[in-house]
Amino acid sequence: MLSALSLIAVLATGPTTPTAPGVISYPPAFFAEQRPTTALDMVQRLPGFSLDGGDNVRGFEGSAGNVLIDGARPVSKTDDLEEILRRIPASQVEHVELIRGGAPGIDMQGKSILANVVRIKGGGFSGLVALANNTNTNGQSRTGLRLEATGQAGPGSWEGSLRYGQGLNDGAGPGPRVRLAPNGAPLILSDIDSHGQAYQWVGTGAYEAPLAGGKLRVNARGFWNWYDYNELDRIRFPVRALESSHYSEDEYEVELGGRFARDLGPRSQLELVGLQKLTGQDIVSPSRAPTSSSDFFLDKKTSETIGRGVLKYRLSDRMSFEAGAESALNILESETDILANGRPVILPAADVRVTEKRGELFGKAVWKPSPALTLETGLRYEGSALSSEGDVALEKTLYFAKPRVAAAWAPDDKTQLRLSYERVVGQLKFSDFVADSSPNRGGLAVGNPNLAPEQAWVAEAAVERRFWTKGAVVLTLRHSQLTDVIDRAPILAGGAYFDSPSNIGDGTKDELIFNATLPLDALLKGAQIRGETTWRRSEVTDPTTGEKREISNLKPNEWEAHFTHDLPQYRMSWGIDAFGAWRETSYRFNEVYTDKLKTFVIVFAEWKARPDLTVRAEVNNATERGFRHTQVVYDGPRGRAPLKYVDDRDIQFGRGLYVRVRKTFG
Repeated sequence: MLSALSLIAVLATGPTTPTAPGVISYPPAFFAEQRPTTALDMVQRLPGFSLDGGDNVRGFEGSAGNVLIDGARPVSKTDDLEEILRRIPASQVEHVELIRGGAPGIDMQGKSILANVVRIKGGGFSGLVALANNTNTNGQSRTGLRLEATGQAGPGSWEGSLRYGQGLNDGAGPGPRVRLAPNGAPLILSDIDSHGQAYQWVGTGAYEAPLAGGKLRVNARGFWNWYDYNELDRIRFPVRALESSHYSEDEYEVELGGRFARDLGPRSQLELVGLQKLTGQDIVSPSRAPTSSSDFFLDKKTSETIGRGVLKYRLSDRMSFEAGAESALNILESETDILANGRPVILPAADVRVTEKRGELFGKAVWKPSPALTLETGLRYEGSALSSEGDVALEKTLYFAKPRVAAAWAPDDKTQLRLSYERVVGQLKFSDFVADSSPNRGGLAVGNPNLAPEQAWVAEAAVERRFWTKGAVVLTLRHSQLTDVIDRAPILAGGAYFDSPSNIGDGTKDELIFNATLPLDALLKGAQIRGETTWRRSEVTDPTTGEKREISNLKPNEWEAHFTHDLPQYRMSWGIDAFGAWRETSYRFNEVYTDKLKTFVIVFAEWKARPDLTVRAEVNNATERGFRHTQVVYDGPRGRAPLKYVDDRDIQFGRGLYVRVRKTFG
């Protein structure tokens, strides 16, 4: 197990740096002032660490997040990593390990830093009941309920949870709408009144027990979500009129997974993983205006079946090897219909069935030639066969080699330099294969099954400096040289142009990421600031204009900051969470969409009235930030056609009050 890397006994008041550099163990005492309730509370306090939930891609190998549970990845793709950590009581955590830059026997999954939550064996029964309510100044109120339990059953352990929640769309609300002509004259002045809400059920269960000299873990998850959005547009100019739109989405997910691990000797281990996932999505979106109407319908179902085997061999404490194979079968069935003024519209890829058979072979090696240096190398070779039936009939086979090399050098126990270079091949999104429509986006995006995966050579360098007991700063620079960028391009069908996902050529993406954990004990005992900011620049050639521009839907700047002040003498903590303003632009052949979200601030206080009872209160959106959507429309392809109009919406959501009461048992 990974915890064997922690070779020095846990100290009572702080982290320990084991003999293996790059691995730091944090005992429960490190988090004592915070009085954590769950493993998530502990992971979020790790110095210099930012939680990464993984990528939403098909297959198991490339979808990993940056947290391990008892040295292994959770065998789930639909279960959110934050939710998994929330279900682990802090009382059942033995310690949390931070693996920086790699270590023998650890599959870093392409990450430069991992957290490993090591649980106490045989923790006994524990349970949780939590009730929450969220109310905003627009008069909307929603509630939530969470039930969780873990325990022992025979030679194994079990866990289960049931969660019901009602959610509010904080991008909806009242606000003005203005449509301007190219000369600035108003074409439409109106008032928007929109509301979005969701109802969700989630159930999970797992059982883990010894089997055939090894250990078997099986888990299941069921998810159902219904989302409903309504918008009224009360036009005041040039004439009084009323327009309306509605968007309803009904979706479900069912997932079964299992992992069997068995030692084949003192140095080798076999791991087998199996996973089955079924999803369904049903969308109905009608829009009505005095002189026109449209209706959008989507019925989509997908399935994914994964089998994976890995053989791990540890030659010594300084060198390890890993080899394995993964296969996957993915199926998409989708039917899209749209009516314009009651008449059907001919769409590309409206009725399709896509089948993808994927296989991957991989090998990895980790070597520590010296205590200060860790080297990692690996090669993944992927092959996939795609076929499409229905409106688009095609067959194609793709092969990609994906090498990776990485190095971590620690000149002392507080400093580490990490370098990596790899080829990353993105997976084709099934959502790009079919037509889609979103509320307030002003248009329709048709599907395109004939896509090639986006590829990139990615170079990354990171330097980390740790100070005092709880302080750390990490600066990361990442450059991606892109091929077959997937963005938007025009497609001709039925004598009309539509917007479609397409491969538009080569591009670049550069990211500078700064992560910091700064203790403020010298100024305010028990206070801390944590934060991360990303500067991102991208460039690609626009397929419509031929000019250089940024890649669609990439935020140029993102940041978040968290101030916390622990008051153990009062059994409470309070703080401020701020999520920075961002801009996101999407380019279509005759339109440009820009979404802007202003800084979102949460002020919270949490009181542990008793060891088994916690009360938390939050003021959400304390700054009453709004959501702005700007649509620039041209009278034909951009670059050749004149500007037609600019449509701008400024939606205000208002503040919210969130209260949660959590009771634990055992």
